[in-house]
This record gives sequence, structure tokens and C-alpha cells, in this order.
Amino acid sequence: MKKIFFLILFSNLVFGQNEPKISAFNAERIQKINNFLEDYTKTGKAPNAVYMIIKDNKVVAHEAFGYKNLENKTPLKKDDIFRIASQTKLLTTLCVMMLMEEGHFYLDEPISKFIPAFADPKIYIKGSTESEYTLKPASKAITIRHLLSHTAGIPYEHPLDKVKNYDIPFFNSVKNEKLEDVVNSIAQRPLISEPGEKFIYGLNTDILGRLVEIVSGKSLSDFMTERLLKPLGMKDTHFYLPKEKAGRLVELYSKEKISDQLTVHKNDVYRNYAISGSQTFYSGGAGLLSTVADYAKVCQLVLNHGKHAGKQIVSRKSIAEMTKNQIGGLEVWDRQDKFGLGLEIASENSHYLDLASAGSLSWGGMYCSEFTIDPKENLTFLFFTNVHPYGLYSDLTRKFRIMVYQSLN
Repeated sequence: MKKIFFLILFSNLVFGQNEPKISAFNAERIQKINNFLEDYTKTGKAPNAVYMIIKDNKVVAHEAFGYKNLENKTPLKKDDIFRIASQTKLLTTLCVMMLMEEGHFYLDEPISKFIPAFADPKIYIKGSTESEYTLKPASKAITIRHLLSHTAGIPYEHPLDKVKNYDIPFFNSVKNEKLEDVVNSIAQRPLISEPGEKFIYGLNTDILGRLVEIVSGKSLSDFMTERLLKPLGMKDTHFYLPKEKAGRLVELYSKEKISDQLTVHKNDVYRNYAISGSQTFYSGGAGLLSTVADYAKVCQLVLNHGKHAGKQIVSRKSIAEMTKNQIGGLEVWDRQDKFGLGLEIASENSHYLDLASAGSLSWGGMYCSEFTIDPKENLTFLFFTNVHPYGLYSDLTRKFRIMVYQSLN
């Protein structure tokens, strides 16, 4: 408890200059978070966990539990590196908004203006069997805004994947493939809804990553590093790890049901894409690796209206556009939440974000990492572990979020 109180009083100044409100958090209640995560890892429900809480631009708590590698009993360190999968989407979205600000395109322009393979999209109509289907022309073009809000009708898993070989990597790859080729393959699949009519989570942000490459003339990795990662001081965020950092990558574990023992994941691509293979595929939707301290900086950028260390990295008006409802009466799955541009937005009736203030922002990755940004509380917090399938662990990330809120005075 003394350690937590010390953090509240003397946390580093990297996120801002304001003095922390010592009374904002209850140290005894923060200890409940630590007890919960320590038990979760000691009992083998998860291999490890690291979290960070930032209130009023000050680090309140930053702790690590469990093992980076269970077999070797290597304790997890706070700066160990995790696969963050779909948390990549927020950074790619910010890159898109930067280019929009510079006059390269409008959000409501057709993506086919930049990637001709998306001209004249077709809609898939299911038949009586997997191999029986019809196509009809879409009534409208896919726009950049549709892609940013996941309303383009582009899924991850497509009904035709079983009968056609679209040659699209499932999240990550160790093959010698480029984003350009993958995106052109995505364009060959018919849409599964009219653009703008449904929230369908899918490969939209990979397409946007290719848009960044076309407009900037640089790889997504180079553009993101130059314009976002370096200005924010995100030195441990990469698409592929430099050799000197490979030893900091946590192992990836799996289990079929929560009562099973954890085992090393059987998918070698998921486990090793960051440190092996061709390392040529920059997935704008799922490719990045990071630490909680690094990723907290991009969360704080959003919370602080696009400003970092006194410098405006992204326009506050762009952040406002990202954080307002872009899907109208549609909802994010069964959560009763809305979606902006690259961010889920908590509604008054949220069925997932629980105690989060209405208007809070969140998203996570399939290897079980998640962040929440609460503008009303001037609060950001993050939770990382690396286990898959994620469905078994959404309960863990949700309970962690509740415990953060119960620790507020």
C-alpha cells in the first residue's frame, strides 16, 4: 500500500505537468486490483498481467504480475512487450486523420479513388449452400469514413473463405507479402452488407493502412514511426521487434476453457511473427507490439485533444471527430455502444463498459489487451496480457475495468 501511495505522490512527469489529486484514488481499493490480478496469475487463469492507471496526467499505479514465460518461470517485467493486435487500429486511424488534415482527401471520398480495386463493389447474397450464392451491385461506394467506422461491409471471416482462396493472412504473417497485395486481395471479396448499413468489424483498417502508404509515399511503418511514434516517444512500439528487443516479447498462451491449464499457443505465426519470417507485412489493423507505458502515451494524446508535451500532434478537431458517434442508430455488437473513428464510445446504457462514464473510449486486441480513456474523469488505464482465444478473457478485462472505477474516491 505504501508503494501505491508513493506512486500517487511522486509519479513521473512524462504525461503532463499538473500535480496529481492525492484524494482521487483510494490506495486500499487499488490494492484490491493487485490482489485480484496476483490471484488470477498465481492460480494459472492467466500467465501474466500488467496494468497502468493515469489520472490527471499522472501515473497512479503501474504493476506487473505472473511470468513472461511459464516454462522458464521468467517473471514479467513492467516494460515487457506484448502483441496488441487490434489496438493497432487507433494508431493507424490517427495517421489517416493527419493526412486528412493536410488536404490529401476528404473522409467521405470513395476509397476507390486511391485504391481502384474497390471500384464497383458487389454485395454477397447467401444461397442454400456455401458454394451457392449471388452477387448484386452495391448501391453506393465505400468511403474512407465507412472504413474508419467499420460500416463498409468488410468482415474478418467471410462466408466465401471456405470455397475460395483469397490469400488473405489472418491477422499476422511470416510470409513475404506486402500490404498492397493483401489489400487488393481483400477487394476481391464481395461485401456482406451495403456500405453504411451495418457495423461489421473487419479488415477495414488494413485498407486504411494502405491508403496511408499511397498518399504519403512511405510504408505504413515508416510513416507511423516518423509522424506518431517518435513524436510521442513510443520507443518500444514496433511492427517487428529489433533483435535487441526480441527477448522482451512475452510468450503467447492458450486454453480451450478457463478451467484448463495454460499451454503454449499452437499457432506459430501468432507466437513468432514479431521476431521471425519476412517481416514485410505492416498490418494497420493488427500488427503492432507495445508496452503499457508506450501505449498509454497515445491514449493520453486522445485524452488531451491531440496534444503531447505542449505540441499539437493531431488537431483537436480531428480528435473530436474521432470521438463522436459515427454509426447513428447502429450499435457495437450486443454492447449497446457506439463507434467513432477507430474507437468504441460508451453509451449511457453500455452492456460492456459498465462503470465507465458515458462518452468513454475503448478498444482491445485479440491477444487480450485493452485500454479505456475516460474524458469526464480525466482518466486513462490499460491492461495487457497475451492469451488466446480472447473470448475466454473478456471477463478478465471487464472485471479489471470495474475494479479501477471502484478505486476512485
